Amino acid sequence: MRIPMAVQLYSVRDACARDFPGTLKAVAEMGYAGVEFAGYYNTPAAPLRSLLDDLGLRAAGTHIGIQSLLGDALEETAAFNLEIGNRFLIVPGLTPEYRSSLDAWRKTADCFNAIADRLERFGLFVGYHNHSHEFIPENGVTPWDAFFGATKPAVIMQADSGNALHGGADVVPLIRRYPGRARSVHLKEHAAQNPKALIGEGDVRWDELFTVCETVGGTEWYVVEQESYPFPPMDCIR
Repeated sequence: MRIPMAVQLYSVRDACARDFPGTLKAVAEMGYAGVEFAGYYNTPAAPLRSLLDDLGLRAAGTHIGIQSLLGDALEETAAFNLEIGNRFLIVPGLTPEYRSSLDAWRKTADCFNAIADRLERFGLFVGYHNHSHEFIPENGVTPWDAFFGATKPAVIMQADSGNALHGGADVVPLIRRYPGRARSVHLKEHAAQNPKALIGEGDVRWDELFTVCETVGGTEWYVVEQESYPFPPMDCIR
């Protein structure tokens, strides 16, 4: 199975802020099949979709605050993402009230389940992206397991390989533990001795990660993310 490759545009956020269409064009010319958004730089849905189509890019996902998925805001969020052709609405982080304890994480799971139910009629999916703190256990249970153990299979587990290693965890067994739920996976390097490592220069077990994604993960997109830069950001993602 060939899984397409996208880039998380947060990796090149300064370039996006300077010239969003030009940055998307450069990403397409690098050979990426898609982009995951971290904001739209004041671009409405219709012209953004036209730009993606003209460049041969697909919307691989978007990082979006949870407030955009609650109450009346969800309908507007769904409409925008349907127009740009995006199905994956990934929450990249949560404020303390959502994650201050294992009980808070379980209540947050209920919230995500409710969002997933509301998005079902649109054919859209909500997900969560890890940092490092989700792997610090409390009474032998990690927040990651408290959350994903209580969410429905429709809630996407966007495992970030580098962030997990930074927290002392390996995403490979996590993906095996929740088969079919890693529909979008962040490819990020981590190296204890080199904080600016590019993919392939650190400690992530790439062969094993790709194998588990292609066999049990249900992975539909690989998403490259680089947050530290030994070279200019556009060169790093290239």
